[in-house]
Amino acid sequence: MKLKGQKAVVCGAGGFIGGHLVQSLLANGVDVIRAVDIKPLDEWYQVSKGVESLSLDLKDKDSCLQAAAGTNVIFQLAADMGGMGFIENNKALCMLSVLTNTHMLMAAREKGVERFFYSSSACVYNGEKQTNPDVVALKEEDAYPALPEDGYGWEKLFSERMCRHFEEDYGLQTRVARYHNVYGPLGTWTGGREKAPAAVCRKVIEAKHSGKHEIEIWGDGKQTRSFMYIDDCTKGTQMIAESEIHEPLNLGSDELVTINQLVDIAEDIAGIKLKRNYNLSAPKGVNGRNSDNTLIQEKMNWAPSIRLRDGLAKTYAWIEDEILAAKPLAAATR
Repeated sequence: MKLKGQKAVVCGAGGFIGGHLVQSLLANGVDVIRAVDIKPLDEWYQVSKGVESLSLDLKDKDSCLQAAAGTNVIFQLAADMGGMGFIENNKALCMLSVLTNTHMLMAAREKGVERFFYSSSACVYNGEKQTNPDVVALKEEDAYPALPEDGYGWEKLFSERMCRHFEEDYGLQTRVARYHNVYGPLGTWTGGREKAPAAVCRKVIEAKHSGKHEIEIWGDGKQTRSFMYIDDCTKGTQMIAESEIHEPLNLGSDELVTINQLVDIAEDIAGIKLKRNYNLSAPKGVNGRNSDNTLIQEKMNWAPSIRLRDGLAKTYAWIEDEILAAKPLAAATR
């Protein structure tokens, strides 16, 4: 199914990935007729001109029916989530996203939607395969036997299965991507829901401009991750949505770094060196996680094109602009 010319709805469009996805779809000739998010419009990261933008709670089925009306393709990215600090401390809240996914699938079926894209997560993978920082990259088959991230990961894995069974039982064409740590500008960088790249950039920027050259790192800094820049994510998302591949696919970078190395890169961008204080009691997630991209390279010839150093420089510059722009405002309100 070619997306160009199709009528699409993006759920979660007020968020980081969803906002970028709307822009990318429009640029590629997709008729995005509707963008939906639970947040008020003035809290969306991006609002696109010419797109009906609605503030709706998609845990409610009637809202889902409203969102799904008149569309061929649904991109379901809406979820209550954040970085490791958020998902470890809000497990029940993360599980409630099952209502959004259930009702969006039901609405898609009732409204005759042809294709349903679901954004899953690397948090679905078996935790016993992620105990060592020298991790073996995770293959799609490593989600089973199931032992995902408690709360958030269990909900994602259950919703993957629901997509599969809606396809088998009702003929709704579903496509699933397992996102691995997406980052970039125009996203959350403070407040507790931010992911590691944005949090590290913010901490380095604050240390640089405050003159207090110290940084707190959650865990021992030896835990390993890979991080995918947002432009690679939106391109891969559209390729998976268009594909005839029915099983979930990894969508992530395979450029593995430790959190300490992530801080090294941010320090290099900032031109400073910081004293590192390790908070061993803070949430740090699994010890090691990386994306095995063998299947998506074989099936679709997709590979990430933006190296971490380049993507982080763009992210750092945007967050620094945001912080510096907010400072005069903060002073004026004292």
